[in-house]
Amino acid sequence: MGFHFEVFRTNDKARRGRLTTPHGSIETPFFMPVGTQATVKGLRNEALEELGAEIILSNTYHLYLRPGHELVRRMGGLHKFMSWNRAILTDSGGYQVFSLSELRKITDEGVRFKSHLDGSEHLLTPEKAAEIQLALGSDIAMVLDECIETPAPRDKTESALKRTTQWARRARSHFLEQQNRSADGNLRQWQFGIVQGATFPDLRRESAHQLLEIDFPGYAVGGLAVGEPHEVTCEMTAEVTALLPQDRPRYLMGVGKPEQIAEYVALGIDMMDCVLPTRAARHACLYTSQGRVLIKNARYAEDQNPIDPNCKCSVCRRYSRAYLRHLFAAGEFTAAILATHHNVQFYLDIMRQIREAIEFGKLAEFSSEMRARYAAGPA
Repeated sequence: MGFHFEVFRTNDKARRGRLTTPHGSIETPFFMPVGTQATVKGLRNEALEELGAEIILSNTYHLYLRPGHELVRRMGGLHKFMSWNRAILTDSGGYQVFSLSELRKITDEGVRFKSHLDGSEHLLTPEKAAEIQLALGSDIAMVLDECIETPAPRDKTESALKRTTQWARRARSHFLEQQNRSADGNLRQWQFGIVQGATFPDLRRESAHQLLEIDFPGYAVGGLAVGEPHEVTCEMTAEVTALLPQDRPRYLMGVGKPEQIAEYVALGIDMMDCVLPTRAARHACLYTSQGRVLIKNARYAEDQNPIDPNCKCSVCRRYSRAYLRHLFAAGEFTAAILATHHNVQFYLDIMRQIREAIEFGKLAEFSSEMRARYAAGPA
């Protein structure tokens, strides 16, 4: 099985389709649970399979530092190493290096940084990021890009855009030279380009045009959801998706809140990821069909209802709000495990509902209902 992407239904700009990879097909649009260090925090792979996750995201930067990409290669690749037989996307490490502002230096060559683990010095180049991801054997690999803060001055954004394009050309060239094919000649990995340009519409368009010349099989919109207002995220995303090919997947990186996801899909986005459902779960914030629930609140001390009466996950079928509140109050690990299971289920279920809404031409109504449910804030 090789790679294939098809769109078979639209609702205005929203697309309903399927992305086929060597490790299975994924219904689009989809959300990727984040498994930074080859694990989704708090969940066994069996639970992810039970929830219907068809693809997860892992992190190049973290896996390069520990346990090391060569060790993963020797273990048979990331799928075998973590015992996950479904699809995996690996990011390039660009955002993680961006977040290490005190520990890194960016030049045209690449990013020289100090490990947050032991202080050792490393050089991450576009070629190195591609090489690491080839060793990991992920299904989809991202090129190394320069992600900058928001707001950013125009001159700094122009410089980062230029460098991102140069890096993308180098990464693509290296990937095509080194790409791994199966015995039947099919590609084992797809490589995506990342559009940058901060919050400048013309620079977003320029970045998209430059990457289209390089001809990637898929494109991501990067450098958003890093502090700018949601409306600006949507504006920049719309600028980019209007230019991207209809026959290639589009990935908006690092988003989003439950009430925002349908809005991104409405702009033509096919793929998303975010740490929010797992991170919020560890901090006792649960997402439900009626809005956010802060389960530590005293009002839930004797609440025998499930987290979400409309949820069919195994946690909601078995446990009460009162019990989950008790687990968090007692500092039990099980609290985060159960909350994470539910939150990931909620996000994957949102995507299922969005796909159904596109099928029936009702995405705008679904999006409006989600915004209304979450407008009141957490309870």
